[in-house]
Amino acid sequence: MNRILKLIGQVLFFIVIAKLADAVVAWLHLPIPGAILGICTLFALLKLKVIRLDWIETGSKWLLSEMLLFFIPATVGIVNYKSLVMTSGLWIALTIICSTIIVMLCSGLIGQMITRRKERMTS
Repeated sequence: MNRILKLIGQVLFFIVIAKLADAVVAWLHLPIPGAILGICTLFALLKLKVIRLDWIETGSKWLLSEMLLFFIPATVGIVNYKSLVMTSGLWIALTIICSTIIVMLCSGLIGQMITRRKERMTS
């Protein structure tokens, strides 16, 4: 029960950060999405050691493991754009495939760079 309450509290923390970031973007008329401001804010709070990683780790791991569920409404929403899919579906699919490959390559290269850096630091 304690683990569930901890998880709920950490997820609520992420929701509060997201809502605050959205409000700040709307209030200041910033040209960036609230999600980006929220991520930057969370990163700054972690780097400045205002919050510790173990305070949010369980919630973040749960959100990452359940991420696919958050994309289902967007996928179902495609039904409303049948004509767009019929006319440009091939190009949309090609764009998705290419961007996925690019993200995978960049993630792999960055992962390798970080691993090499850590190995050099421990040697």
